[in-house]
Amino acid sequence: MNTTKIVFLVLPRTHLLDLAGPIQVFQEAIEQGAQLEILYCSHESALTTSSDFPFGKLPHYTEIQFRTGDFLMVAGAEVSYIISKQLTANKELLKWVGVLHASGVRIASICTGAFFLGAAGLLNERKCTTHWKRTAELKKRFPRIQLVEDILFTECDGIYTSAGVTAGIDLALFILEQLTDDHLAYKVARELVVYVRRSGADSQESSFMKYRNHIHSGIHQVQDYLHDNLQTRVSLSQLADKACMSPRNLTRIFKRETGITVNEYTSILRREVLKKLSGNPDISRKQMARHCGLTSERQVIRLLKSS
Repeated sequence: MNTTKIVFLVLPRTHLLDLAGPIQVFQEAIEQGAQLEILYCSHESALTTSSDFPFGKLPHYTEIQFRTGDFLMVAGAEVSYIISKQLTANKELLKWVGVLHASGVRIASICTGAFFLGAAGLLNERKCTTHWKRTAELKKRFPRIQLVEDILFTECDGIYTSAGVTAGIDLALFILEQLTDDHLAYKVARELVVYVRRSGADSQESSFMKYRNHIHSGIHQVQDYLHDNLQTRVSLSQLADKACMSPRNLTRIFKRETGITVNEYTSILRREVLKKLSGNPDISRKQMARHCGLTSERQVIRLLKSS
């Protein structure tokens, strides 16, 4: 299995949190087994952040070798720099980003990094966003963009943009989910003590996103166990042991923390897996039932119809 490169193009006067937040998401994912590699590059030899935090020398952007499906991430920087002629006149750099996208590399910006993508011509006729304080300025500077306001992040034709600062973490979690699965994205978010949020434009609600915005460790243990053992029939007593509480207490606390019952949550997990399996013509309903811990094809049909 190929390792996906996540390459950060570090601009002068970059905002440290715009950079550090997404990096931490991918680093945590690597520590949990994700096949990712984080790299850094720049077009300048001397770099400091917007708060004057200095960087060591980074590889020149032309030294990085990309494959189709890799990511180039552009963190936000001081607007005074990111719209300056010093940067926008760097035609070689802007062309390089465009060539990468044309070759199948996915391009993402955090916060004001959208101005850089705009200067490269990558936002024309595409949905995009940026920090709420800068949306009007972005639209004025690049009138051909399809600006979306009041949204955490956008995805359009392999171009990703996010709103300000911490929205870069949300975007990184979304990208991580695309590269791996929603369970790993949830576990990374929990490790970082972050509520998992998704784009309002995303119509697919994941059970890991919708029912886990709580901090009860015992209920998290139960949810993880249900996900990892969905093919097995699990009793309430077994789940209660995982949460270190009585079955009655588990029933009460699970409903309080998630808003649904244990059985309802299990059905939602099964329904999501069945939806994915139903797209594979080589898997029979009997196999689908076995994969989800169900005893009959009728149960499979019933769950799919209820979605």
